[in-house]
Amino acid sequence: MNVLVAVAIAPFGVGDELSEEVAQAVRIIRQSGLPYRLGSMFTEIEGEWDEVMQVVKDATFVLAEKGIRTEVILKADLRPGFTNTIVEKVAKVDNILGGE
Repeated sequence: MNVLVAVAIAPFGVGDELSEEVAQAVRIIRQSGLPYRLGSMFTEIEGEWDEVMQVVKDATFVLAEKGIRTEVILKADLRPGFTNTIVEKVAKVDNILGGE
């Protein structure tokens, strides 16, 4: 079943600047080949449930396996019969707003 998730994978205890560690997790997401959208606080990933959850696990463990305490916040949207929601949800709102 297709799922769209918003996930934040946050390392702790490695200093004030975390972009290097976050980039390691994002690299795993990028290499998965699944549709994703990087945001400043969450990354959205879309695909089949098992594939998406494996990517979330792999992106989390790339940090945890280095001894980095890692927090994961995940929100999932399962809508049977729908795909490409990572694009279509935003497009529907943009269409309603038109030229505003």
